Amino acid sequence: MHTEPTTSVAFDAPTFERLRGAYLRVDRRDLTQAWHLLEALHVLGQTRLVPHAQTHGLMLALAWRTHNLAEVNGQLMRLLLVPLGHLLGRLPLGNTGRSNVGAFRPMPVAPELLATIRAFQGLEMPRVAGGGSGR
Repeated sequence: MHTEPTTSVAFDAPTFERLRGAYLRVDRRDLTQAWHLLEALHVLGQTRLVPHAQTHGLMLALAWRTHNLAEVNGQLMRLLLVPLGHLLGRLPLGNTGRSNVGAFRPMPVAPELLATIRAFQGLEMPRVAGGGSGR
C-alpha cells in the first residue's frame, strides 16, 4: 500500500466527467458532499486549463448560491489566476482550490479526496444511445 503523501493525481478526463456529474446530481442541501466533490475535481483537474477553470466556476457558483462572500471573493481571485498559473507553470499541486487555503500553497492530497478520486476512476462512463461523441 502507498504510504508516501501524494501531491498530485494524473488528469483523467472520464474520471473528471464522472466526478463532475456526481457533483451536479448531489442533493443541493448536502453542502459537505458538494464541497468534497468540488475539491476532488480541483485536485484531479488542476493540471489542465479548462477543467481547472470549470472547477473554479462551479466553486464560485456554489459559493454564490450559499451566500458565502469570502468564498465568492476567493473563487473570483482564483478564476483570474488560473490562466496565469498555467501560463507560468506555477500550479500548487494538491491544493483543494478553496478560499480557506492559500491559492499558491502546494499540499499533499488529502486521503479522503484521493479515495474519492480513486473510487470514481473504477467506474465506467454511461453509454449514450446512438453512438460516440463525434470526436
